Amino acid sequence: MNAPALHSRLAEQGKLLALQGEHAEALRHYREALRLASQSGAPEVVLRHYAWCVLESLERSGAFEEVLSFCQRVEAHYSRQPPSTELARLDLASHREHQGMALLGLQRATEARERLEAAVTLAGPGRLPLSERVLSWLRGGLHVDARRLALEQERHRYWSVRPEAVNPSIALPLPPPVAPR
Repeated sequence: MNAPALHSRLAEQGKLLALQGEHAEALRHYREALRLASQSGAPEVVLRHYAWCVLESLERSGAFEEVLSFCQRVEAHYSRQPPSTELARLDLASHREHQGMALLGLQRATEARERLEAAVTLAGPGRLPLSERVLSWLRGGLHVDARRLALEQERHRYWSVRPEAVNPSIALPLPPPVAPR
């Protein structure tokens, strides 16, 4: 078996940091992993995985406006190149789901409901159970608070960066950032 590429080792370190709640440092690792993977011609699935890690750390750290911006870039991509496969449609639907969750984090429930409706419609019934659950609350006029949402996100395995999905034995930290003089 070949040694893991440097980008995968940095991404694993980013995941470890994210699990510790150190999202700024996790983002630094993910972004470097993305840069190196892109330069080395890594498959699109690898780049997409690292991008998801970035999105999750942004969302978990409460950078909801950045999440919206990220997802809008994905929407723009798919408006130029409409999803032609089931995987691409699910990718777009998942980004819409993340938009909806970010909008809830910003307390913009009406917009969140629109995004979640669009996500569920695109993905199809049963594919985005968290969105379906949250939509049932919103349709019923219930307020979705941060604590309740966090519990449902865990219950529905919304996050892809989870302890059982990380390989600490290959993780490699970046050197500390150079402080400005």
